[in-house]
Amino acid sequence: MHIHRFVGNFDFDSRFLAIGDSDILNQIKNVLRLKKGDYIILSDGQLKEAKAKIVNIGKSELDLEIIEIKKNRNEPAIQVILYCSVLKKDNFEWVAQKVTEIGVKEIIPIVCGHTVKTDLNFPRLKKIIQEAVEQSERGEAPIVKDIINFPDAIISAKINSLNLFFDRRGQSFSSVKFDISRDDLTIGIFVGPEGGWAEQEFIMAEENNIEIVSLGKSNLRAETAAVIASYLAVHLG
Repeated sequence: MHIHRFVGNFDFDSRFLAIGDSDILNQIKNVLRLKKGDYIILSDGQLKEAKAKIVNIGKSELDLEIIEIKKNRNEPAIQVILYCSVLKKDNFEWVAQKVTEIGVKEIIPIVCGHTVKTDLNFPRLKKIIQEAVEQSERGEAPIVKDIINFPDAIISAKINSLNLFFDRRGQSFSSVKFDISRDDLTIGIFVGPEGGWAEQEFIMAEENNIEIVSLGKSNLRAETAAVIASYLAVHLG
């Protein structure tokens, strides 16, 4: 039986817990129509979660009994950081939703030479990611950093175990060598804007010893490339 999950700043120190979050209360009462005696899963977004039984559903508060506390073990072993250009319309939000479901650890929006849109609605982005964490049953929500420019992204990526720059001119993904036995393997993946990488950005990636990798001969949309690249990197092991 499927048990609905909720991510929030929950305190699991007591046996009984009261939640006054209006969004959660509305979801339980009016959307899911749960009742007294039903069970839900609460996650603190930092790997700790609890199975809880609904004791009472009030007008402004939900009363729960904590039944079991455990550690979420659904996080992937490989930590993937997505450096993705800010995309037009709501395409970046779609990318954030999908890569959260896939298991990306961190999302860093970047501005490149051909980037058109240069801003994001971060509160909306956070809500989308939270819902994706709940849906995918992850134990942690990916961190979304502030928007940075491409050269700064290259500098910040130097601490990663490996960095991949996705471009059709690169080698096939299958030919890249990975040491998946490492416990601390962190892979940075770079995906450019709708108009593709500027030539200077391609050169900069090469000069910084970043692996140039292709996803095949097809000219993929940026959001498609971001999701495919994320999936391949997360599931190396």
